[in-house]
Amino acid sequence: MNAAPGWPAVLQHGEVTVRPLAYADARAWKAARKANADWLRPWDATVPPGGAERPASFRALVRRLDRSARIGATMPFAIDVDGQFAGQITVNNIVRGSAQFASIGYWLDRSFAGRGVMPLAVALVIDHCFTAAGLHRIEIAIRPENSNSLRVVEKLGLREVGYAPRFIHIDGDWRDHRLYAVTVEEAPGGLVRRLLSAG
Repeated sequence: MNAAPGWPAVLQHGEVTVRPLAYADARAWKAARKANADWLRPWDATVPPGGAERPASFRALVRRLDRSARIGATMPFAIDVDGQFAGQITVNNIVRGSAQFASIGYWLDRSFAGRGVMPLAVALVIDHCFTAAGLHRIEIAIRPENSNSLRVVEKLGLREVGYAPRFIHIDGDWRDHRLYAVTVEEAPGGLVRRLLSAG
């Protein structure tokens, strides 16, 4: 099966590169997840009771994501900063047909936080979704307590479109989320340009 339009892709601006997550990322990915376990735990998706188990290894995770990417349902990216693995950003739940919609989730190694890495990575990916991938609308769901993630959508000028009680199973329970979205019409010239011009 062929992947959806826009996959695979390598996106780059300045020190930030967004590229397909690969088996070769295993050591760096595991080290980042271990070093940041306490920092990421409140925001990490978990498996609800009765849900399908998560992949048991990094290799199994990449294999599952690759399968999903091949059928056009996801785009799993790694984030590099000056060639060093810094985190992950995934375009999930790609819907074609009349919707042309997807959602985005992400995490970042704490040592790269506060440097503008994640807003730029998200902007690169959304611009790619609107151009090469041909999507129309991107949504990001954020826990109300996640001030770092809320700052990302604020910097990008995404509008809040709703509130979803008990929306995603996070850190062991169903958690409320604020919903943010952007359509291609709302981002003339792209989000990278918007972000850089806001300075």
